[in-house]
Amino acid sequence: MKSQIIWTKALQISRKAVDSGALIPLDTKKYKTNKLCCDYELRFLLSPIPKYLVEYGPKSNPFIPWDSRLEIQSINNKHTLILNKYPVQLGHMLLITNEWKPQNGWLNNDDFDAIKNVDNDTTGLWFFNSSKEAGASQPHRHFQLLPRHHYESICPRYDWFCSLLNNNDNTKSLISHCISIKQRNYNIDTNTNDLYNSYKSMIHEMNLGDIDLDSKPLKPYNLIITSEWIALITRKTDKSYGFSINALGFAGYFLGTKKSDVDVLIKFGAEQILKDVID
Repeated sequence: MKSQIIWTKALQISRKAVDSGALIPLDTKKYKTNKLCCDYELRFLLSPIPKYLVEYGPKSNPFIPWDSRLEIQSINNKHTLILNKYPVQLGHMLLITNEWKPQNGWLNNDDFDAIKNVDNDTTGLWFFNSSKEAGASQPHRHFQLLPRHHYESICPRYDWFCSLLNNNDNTKSLISHCISIKQRNYNIDTNTNDLYNSYKSMIHEMNLGDIDLDSKPLKPYNLIITSEWIALITRKTDKSYGFSINALGFAGYFLGTKKSDVDVLIKFGAEQILKDVID
């Protein structure tokens, strides 16, 4: 079991940030399904939609400088861990680069070192959205972490990803052809970054370009990282049936609004929604 000191600290700072108005939790209601096995969790947004989700045109960078009231701690001198200003789950963290790095650029070894630094203490569901088409709301590089206790399910589609990792039959899947998944390796030389090596391997496998030759990835994509594996999903758009889809959609989390066709999700399941946003 991990110490989860960072998670504890994040919750403590969250309470102070809510009191100061720096943190604005989103109020949601969970849809209760009668299905015994369900590959999604659907929530309905009860709070007003945050302005950054509906504003068009140029936006100010919220990370230069970041709000000190949301800061948790510095990570490896090049990254800082802060709270998500509009969380559905308290303790939702953002790992941001201290200096400007583009969200749609190539990730580097420092990024994955910072993830591992946090992950050694507090783990859970990590995710990354490479661009607006992949569901990113900010162009400044940031990774996101939803912490989990060791006894909690990582996400609704965790078992599906594990079956994909183990090469079980997924011929009925509508989306598996756009996903590359690699097992994490904890038994390698500590000077080697297994996550970064897996990232480069998946970039090659999914034809996203050459890190040494191309200025940025040739396609939008999502990353999902757990303690067991890292997965990359290639994307083409961020909307399907009125849902805004980022990496959390592939993990099985959906946030319904007035524009969302929730009946399609409820009747046909997550992959019917996800198949229209993959490349």
